[in-house]
Amino acid sequence: MVKIYRLILLVCFFLLLLRLAQLTIVQGRDFRSQAEQNRIVKERLVAARGTIFDRNGKILAIDDPYCLYQGKEQDREECLRLRSLGEKVEWLFWRYYPLAEAGGHITGYLGQASREEVSSGQYQQDQLVGRGGVEEYYQSELAGWDGYRLSETDIKGEKIREIGEVASREGKSITLFIDSQIQKKAFSLLSGSLGAVVVSNPQNGEIIALASSPAFDPNLFVLKGNDQQIVSLLADGNQPFLNRAVSARFPPGSIFKLVSGLAGLEEGAIGVDTKIEDTGFIEVNNYRYANWYYTQYGKKDQNVDIVEAIKRSNDVFFYRLGERLGPEKLADWSERFFLNDLSGIDLPAEARGFVPSPKWKEEVVGEPWFLGNSFHFAIGQGDLAITPLMANLMTNFFANGGYFCRPRLANSLPVFCQEIVADDQNRELILSGMIAACRPGGTASVFFDFEINGRSNQVACKTGTAEFDIESKRTHAWFTAFAPLDKPIVSVTVFLQSGGGGAREAAPIAKEILKEFFAN
Repeated sequence: MVKIYRLILLVCFFLLLLRLAQLTIVQGRDFRSQAEQNRIVKERLVAARGTIFDRNGKILAIDDPYCLYQGKEQDREECLRLRSLGEKVEWLFWRYYPLAEAGGHITGYLGQASREEVSSGQYQQDQLVGRGGVEEYYQSELAGWDGYRLSETDIKGEKIREIGEVASREGKSITLFIDSQIQKKAFSLLSGSLGAVVVSNPQNGEIIALASSPAFDPNLFVLKGNDQQIVSLLADGNQPFLNRAVSARFPPGSIFKLVSGLAGLEEGAIGVDTKIEDTGFIEVNNYRYANWYYTQYGKKDQNVDIVEAIKRSNDVFFYRLGERLGPEKLADWSERFFLNDLSGIDLPAEARGFVPSPKWKEEVVGEPWFLGNSFHFAIGQGDLAITPLMANLMTNFFANGGYFCRPRLANSLPVFCQEIVADDQNRELILSGMIAACRPGGTASVFFDFEINGRSNQVACKTGTAEFDIESKRTHAWFTAFAPLDKPIVSVTVFLQSGGGGAREAAPIAKEILKEFFAN
């Protein structure tokens, strides 16, 4: 019996020796390597994101530094003091947007990289990336390059020594053409309304202001404890995250008469001497197409030519023009003005415009094209839809001598202007109508007494009121203008969604913006 116990003990001892040999000889190298790795800690050194400036060097977005010291957050001043004492501090950053809501749609905001973006290798875990606006469009330039620090720790996880460090590199800063003062003014004038304002330099496409209302404060995505406010914004039926200047399209109403009028002249449907009688309304198959002057005041403009038709925004003139031109030529000239295309602005989520045609209506709507459709097309109603940015670029064609200039927010994009071929005399006729619209007898009465540096009659403009709900007779308000006449350096387009009339509601906003622009 004793011999059996000894044999069992001998076998167990032999097995222990084999296991020890396996652990120390066969697997020892792996275990030693793992032990070494467990003692080396790699810390990420977060890089500062590039600063976004306006045209005057004012900050639109900046990484405000803070640090962690002994597990607690410290402000920038305390971090600098600790560092001066030789203490090791870990620098971190939170993004600050001084314009808050007024600049939210321009700057965008920062959000954490999604699981899909991390798994694809596009971004790192917990990395903050641009969402919307310039932050998203210029993500690759604004984002810095994170560094890292290698440290040796003991078994308790306490640092023994630093092995090495690769410094982080700050992202590239970007300067926008935005003027903070004009931007804040435009947004404040929109306060309480659904709408948008676009202010640009018609000579080179520089965007001076681009406001959309309602908006959101991008600082909410940086500071802690604002989840409820963000959820509330997302659920808001007025869509504060929608950039109405760039990402939404609407019927342009009478401001489109600038394009249809030029098309009529270019195609020979009308000439400089062509006059059309204002009958107050046209009746087709028991449906009445009326002029706004007749509808509101029961009056008529008598016989009008193209200049008078632009000045008075005479619908009857343009109904007859639409009948003579036909939908194909109206669509062709709309496309020449890129109204069914993208402008190429350096912002994400730009919407294309929509230009209707008989083929589209038959294939999609299942109906033939009627004469009334041409009537509506010619005055910017019906299915035609464009963004406020497109309306501004359309205006700039008449200000800069016949060019489409790509809109630009940042100086990273070069100037690109493409000629829209049209006869200079025809363009000047439309321009004459725009000048008359801002003078006594025109539709923009709020500009009759407007002066720029003591000079009157320096604005060319067009009013627009687009009916989008026939039963309730609700209308969008449009107004677009540029100044001064001798060398235009600024254009303003105002859009108010379900906002009333262009002359009454939109034009006064444009007037205040131009006042602010020329006062500074």
